[in-house]
Amino acid sequence: MQSATGINGLDIILGGGLPTGSAIIVEGAPGTGKTTLGIQYLYNGIQQYNENGIFITFEEFPDQIYTDMKRFGWDLQALERNNQLRVISLSPETLIQQMRETDGLFETLIKEIDCRRIVIDSISLLKFLNRDSEIKGREILYTLRNILRKFKLTSLLIQEQSDLNAEHVPFEHFIFDGLIRLSLKEHLQLFRQRTMEVLKMRGSSILEGEHIYRITEEGIYVVLASRTVADIQDSESELRLKTGIQSLDDILGGGLDRGNIYMLDTNSKANYRNIITSILAERIKAGDQLLTILSSIQSIEELAALLKLHQVDLNKVIEEKKMYFIEHYNRPLPESWRNSVFHVNDLDNEKYNHFLKYELYPKIHSDLKNEKNWFIYYDLNAIINERGTDYVLRHFATETASARSKGMTVLVLCNFKEVGNNVASFLERSCNGVLKTWVDGSYQYLQITKASNGDISKPYLLENMQDFPYIRLI
Repeated sequence: MQSATGINGLDIILGGGLPTGSAIIVEGAPGTGKTTLGIQYLYNGIQQYNENGIFITFEEFPDQIYTDMKRFGWDLQALERNNQLRVISLSPETLIQQMRETDGLFETLIKEIDCRRIVIDSISLLKFLNRDSEIKGREILYTLRNILRKFKLTSLLIQEQSDLNAEHVPFEHFIFDGLIRLSLKEHLQLFRQRTMEVLKMRGSSILEGEHIYRITEEGIYVVLASRTVADIQDSESELRLKTGIQSLDDILGGGLDRGNIYMLDTNSKANYRNIITSILAERIKAGDQLLTILSSIQSIEELAALLKLHQVDLNKVIEEKKMYFIEHYNRPLPESWRNSVFHVNDLDNEKYNHFLKYELYPKIHSDLKNEKNWFIYYDLNAIINERGTDYVLRHFATETASARSKGMTVLVLCNFKEVGNNVASFLERSCNGVLKTWVDGSYQYLQITKASNGDISKPYLLENMQDFPYIRLI
């Protein structure tokens, strides 16, 4: 179960909210809004989720808290009169003493308002109750954690920012369940920018990275790093093309956008073939017409073997005239496949364009009129090798724009490093989405670096598996 914060963006980062009953550190420098976040968590808990709360402060008087929070429209005193909130000011020593006592002040307060949430501001002072004994200081933190767990309270424990340059990790980072860090940094030497990062959260997955937040008239407002201009999309829409890899579909918001141009930026070290094969197999199963421009390193026979692993019989697909190939290389073919393969190895660029314009495109246009969906895949590096970079620069944007206007979906394989920065920038501008996969040491990663909705994903580990669909993103 999760305890939603009700704070814009934060619950998405947390995958729904704080794990119920957890104790979370909120760490930051003065002025980052730690207290505001804590009060907002309690206020939203009462107003939105019917969960009463307690705010314990060691340094502020309640009257100051009431005054500070009124600027957000939060009437804390009204909540206290309704027995939904308690704002308590006491010393760290008194808190620990009362927490240890059966039927003490702490237990009485919890039972009195049926408390579910608590914020303590700040545990930095608790750590220094026994400055001369590190062991006793740790015992106090253990006591705090264990009693909070005993009463099943979901807790935010505020503390001043620790030394980020310290060689050791602070003890409290280990024993508590999560860590949310608020930072205030210079940005472009013009202004200071507030960022929030969830560094740890036991029992839940999180949206990693630093996210900008603002302190508005309504409190903390978080803008997700990967969704600054994202549009709301229907992941189950017929306009979303499944890739056959569920984890990839999830990252893409349900799949590829039909009628868009996608680029897979990769290299020979990365295992991209299973990604491509899964997408092609899924399109075949969905009944799409396919056109594939073969590369120098993959023959039709090799593609057939990979498709077979994805429960697709290429012989049957070719027999049903649902897949066609453009072949730049003089390689032998089974007789039954010849009518589906266009050999262009002896065509210069002018004749190749004539073939596309007057032989291939008319067939595709005819199918489109009959409401057949087309999916096109090819290795752009092969086109560059055979036709030259100038050919790609002259024709790629025009061809992709034409495909997009007709509702055709195109997946292009390319190595951005191999084609150079200028060509890579041109290609990226000409497509709607870019999927990048690369190898770092013994691990492979995949990231969405451009999407039609502006969404940029975090890097995911690409795990190869023995079982179908042979790939999983983590």
